[in-house]
Amino acid sequence: MKFDTHIHPKTPAMSLDAAGLIALADLTTVQERTALTGTSSLLDLLVLVPGIHLQQRATDLHNGEYPARGALTTGYVFRVENPATVYYLQKVGRTGHLTTLKVTKLDDHKQWWAKMASKVVPLHNLNFVSGAAYFMAVSWGIVAIILMALARDWWGIAVVGILIGARAINAFVISRRSNPGWFGRSEGNENGDLLILLSQDRWIRMKGLVDHLKAVTSGQWLRDESTFESRVTAIATVTVYLAAALASNIHQFGKILLLALLIGSVGLLAIANTSTDELQMHGHLVKVAAQPKAYKRRLDLANDLITETGRDDWAVRMGMIVKNVPSTDTERAGKVVM
Repeated sequence: MKFDTHIHPKTPAMSLDAAGLIALADLTTVQERTALTGTSSLLDLLVLVPGIHLQQRATDLHNGEYPARGALTTGYVFRVENPATVYYLQKVGRTGHLTTLKVTKLDDHKQWWAKMASKVVPLHNLNFVSGAAYFMAVSWGIVAIILMALARDWWGIAVVGILIGARAINAFVISRRSNPGWFGRSEGNENGDLLILLSQDRWIRMKGLVDHLKAVTSGQWLRDESTFESRVTAIATVTVYLAAALASNIHQFGKILLLALLIGSVGLLAIANTSTDELQMHGHLVKVAAQPKAYKRRLDLANDLITETGRDDWAVRMGMIVKNVPSTDTERAGKVVM
């Protein structure tokens, strides 16, 4: 007597030929994860979610905002040039509140075992909830592959393999582009204190050593793509569309698995992103150091910081206060005429 070892689960009689199109949804979940971790890791290959072909656009998450940053210690005013940092500031900032952040350097970022571990998965900004959600997404990818193999759905395995290949190409390019570059001259052990004015009246105060502040606010986060990198990411994008086209050949059970994989993984990764309250960037960690403090108006914020720092040049240059304002209507009228 022969026994059929294949898995033939009962599946609903509905058409799922377009199941692969879910992979082409323009979701920013992967881009958000890339920004929060500052790079892409090896385990990301098993987190298959819609929008993986858009990972290289992670630099657009900040919506083109480059907020002013004033150095409370020197009075100089610049802009925050790192789009991932701006995205994080938008994430933690609250309208009408001053949020204080602390920037520290990762102690083990130069040790070989720490570098190897970070290539597998960035652990420094994971908490219990975000870590559990992320590893569940990784596990779900492995489970889906195993179930397709047991069902001998080779087309399903091929489609998942193509998606993993596209994910690998994008992760490889992101890893290359995220290598630290220019941050200006080292300032030694000098302490820094920045005030950042975001849109929608969200105010951020960032503290740490000047070199650490530069590493997360200055220069480039992801350098421009080289010709080679641009070509391979184009190949990755085309392969995602290829996977969507080939998904119609998958068995019905495999199509259900593919849908569950894509939708379940994106949900878990979204939970991981929402629960991540720290930014990992160029070997540094940015985290909220105190509860946001509410102000009734921006001038009150400026006056508090002027009193604390003992200088107001940064406030003048950032347009937060105006010095030598005429006090009478006659003086104001004379000022307008002149």
